[in-house]
Amino acid sequence: MDSLSYKTLNASKQTIKPEWYLVNADGQTLGRLASQIVHYLRGKHKTDFTPHVLMGTHVVVINAEKVRLTGKKMTEKIYIHHTGYPGGQRERTPKDILSKKPTELLEIAIRKMLPKNKLGSKMFSQYLHVYAGNKHPHEAQNPQPLTIKL
Repeated sequence: MDSLSYKTLNASKQTIKPEWYLVNADGQTLGRLASQIVHYLRGKHKTDFTPHVLMGTHVVVINAEKVRLTGKKMTEKIYIHHTGYPGGQRERTPKDILSKKPTELLEIAIRKMLPKNKLGSKMFSQYLHVYAGNKHPHEAQNPQPLTIKL
């Protein structure tokens, strides 16, 4: 064996440094944008990525209402949920969702890509910040602009 010792890096609460990124969703394709945002939220861009630890990466998304869908998905794609009551199946199109709450379409796409456990819930509620317009209240954190590679 070499005299070099290789060590696996595992992140912990003490070693994580919080990072803030700013993403402009204007003209971006919904699914491609969401998958890149999830990549950063989970911390997979870091060398010490640990799947069971919150990596401390905050993502601020602006212009969420200007996200685009390809083809006829804006009117023909259907999001289905059930209220839990008999006959409670509800259907909505992306056009309906954007007209009522402009940020919800991107939030749905991101939430479905995150882990389905407490870690994913915390990433979604505390580390993702989605805004419909250009303005956001996180200027003090000095978020770094993030260019999405599509």
